[in-house]
Amino acid sequence: MDLSIILVNYKSTSLVLDCLESIYQQTNQYSFEIILVDNDSKDDCEEIVLKSYPSVIFLTMDYNAGFARANNAGIKIAKGEFILLLNTDTIVLDAAIDKSVTLLKKHPEAVGCGVQLLNTDGSTQISGAHFVKGGLNTLLPLPYLGKLIRWLGYQFKSTIPSITTIQDTIEVDWIVGAYMLIRKNSIEKAGPLDNDFFMYAEEIEWCARLRKQGKLLLFAEPRVTHIGGGTSGDYYSTTESQNGKNLWDAKGKQVMLSTMVRIRKQFGVGWFIIIAAAYLVEIPIFLMCLLIDTVVKNGKTKYQFKNIAAYSSNMMVVLKLFFTILLNKPHFYKVA
Repeated sequence: MDLSIILVNYKSTSLVLDCLESIYQQTNQYSFEIILVDNDSKDDCEEIVLKSYPSVIFLTMDYNAGFARANNAGIKIAKGEFILLLNTDTIVLDAAIDKSVTLLKKHPEAVGCGVQLLNTDGSTQISGAHFVKGGLNTLLPLPYLGKLIRWLGYQFKSTIPSITTIQDTIEVDWIVGAYMLIRKNSIEKAGPLDNDFFMYAEEIEWCARLRKQGKLLLFAEPRVTHIGGGTSGDYYSTTESQNGKNLWDAKGKQVMLSTMVRIRKQFGVGWFIIIAAAYLVEIPIFLMCLLIDTVVKNGKTKYQFKNIAAYSSNMMVVLKLFFTILLNKPHFYKVA
């Protein structure tokens, strides 16, 4: 078996069917198996999928295990020389899987690769990125402190870590989890995804370990449409336009927590304390700046006081788990 393709589903049968159709239409060069891991959707996905695609291996979790644990369950039974983690909200274009396997075979120094991810309108989206020391870029989503950090970055002419448009084959530090093609023997050496994660940031931490085994590359020619927020949108009731835009809803709470866990695991105690402190300091800064904006702009502000209240509530959840994260104890960091 050349390739094992692992899909993780949560109440997204229509996305699964579209994704599977594109895989079978566009993948002809290599032998492959498809392992569909269902996160306890409690619907008729299995019946519908197997009726159209009986060769799919349908693996059911008895709870919503999230991204890391579900993919690990698929990896455990995978038979392929290569493992492809593929989001269900993707459409494979122009033999992208065949092309990426061929290209990865030509780069024995690489342990894995990603491809050019596209928005539904054909424009390019972030496909991978470089690490920033201590994960300081994770402060950018903060409403006001993030703006200051972004401004300072521009003043010091810092390189933007995210790779949106791939001009040629490039080496990166991590690959977006929507499409990750990894050598199975590299996974055996680096270990699977970390089971502590529920959703978000897990592929970044994983890539940090995979990179110790070899290079991670992004290829320009293979292209895959990534709708974005497909499965997570079903869980968090968010739209594509809301995807990752704030830190004060249920999704934002999970993003904040997963970010803290990733920083601790990847960069250590010191950087975790610094990042957590910055998120905490944002609360009084948020309040002060919002009060000023409300007066100066006659109430026509980008943010509302309910946003700071919800952000503070989310931060309290993180603080409750502060010492668990600090001590790096095994824990399933699932909230909401």
